[in-house]
Amino acid sequence: MENEKSTVETLKEIYLAGGCFWGTEKYLSLVKGIVATQVGYANGNTQNPSYEDVCNKGTGHAETVKVLYDANEISLEFILKLYYDIINPLTKNRQGNDIGKQYRTGIYYIDYRDQDIILNSLQELQSKYDKLIAVEVNQLQNYYPAEEYHQKYLDKNPNGYCHIGREEFKKARQAQDNQLRYRPKSQEALKATLSEMQYNVTRNNATEPPFKNEHFNNFKEGIYVDITTGEPLFASSDKFESGCGWPSFSQPINSGAICELTDNSHGMTRVEVRSKRGDAHLGHVFNDGPRKTGGLRYCINSASLKFIPKDKMKEEGYGYLLDLLK
Repeated sequence: MENEKSTVETLKEIYLAGGCFWGTEKYLSLVKGIVATQVGYANGNTQNPSYEDVCNKGTGHAETVKVLYDANEISLEFILKLYYDIINPLTKNRQGNDIGKQYRTGIYYIDYRDQDIILNSLQELQSKYDKLIAVEVNQLQNYYPAEEYHQKYLDKNPNGYCHIGREEFKKARQAQDNQLRYRPKSQEALKATLSEMQYNVTRNNATEPPFKNEHFNNFKEGIYVDITTGEPLFASSDKFESGCGWPSFSQPINSGAICELTDNSHGMTRVEVRSKRGDAHLGHVFNDGPRKTGGLRYCINSASLKFIPKDKMKEEGYGYLLDLLK
């Protein structure tokens, strides 16, 4: 694994099998927040297998990418969504032209706390298909790094074989580039560009009136971005009618884009939600949301959000998130 600067406490690992590991590794390495990748063989029946063993001797290993990511920069949920974009989740022991048990799709975790995140993510994926998906989930039993010539293979061999299309690589680069776009603005710039209500909500923790705000009853397809930075925060596919008078969402697009803080103001104990990059007050999160979507209700001020309709997302640089609305 290459060395990168990051806080040790925020680094996490996940292991993803998605067909030939050359392309899967290259794709994931392009994503902002993933700080290191390595290819290897996971969850097989023998120790220290070679590539020839895995391909020809039925060792049971899966070609797998070890992913080291910074949880402050990117969430496991978002990584999994990107991973689903490059696999056919319905095929068993096959991806693209590669056939064999070593090319199966699988998610292998080392932190038991990741299991529920993975299962919930796969449940959401399954809801998009009539047939049963074939992505296995297991705790990591074993993992052996592949031979050196397999590491960063497509960097060394730019014209080498890859089962992943150019559009997917472009999407990964866009996801990375767009992460860099969302820089916080100065207080002077915010005062000059935001309305009085938007400024008071995002900078002074104000709350706008219920039922008298822009997005509480908007159920058009699209995404909601941080009004102060433009960073994507919520999708219409996760929006629901709660009756509270403010926009309500079951989850953020990427939990790494928000932070949750204890709020003891107004004689109550609540959980405040703020955007991580913009440090903008968004609203609060409660545990009274629909059970079928996890039980959370992100109650968000319209004044902290800008809505990007689906037909404008590509034009405004959010085309890489269109799959969220399928």
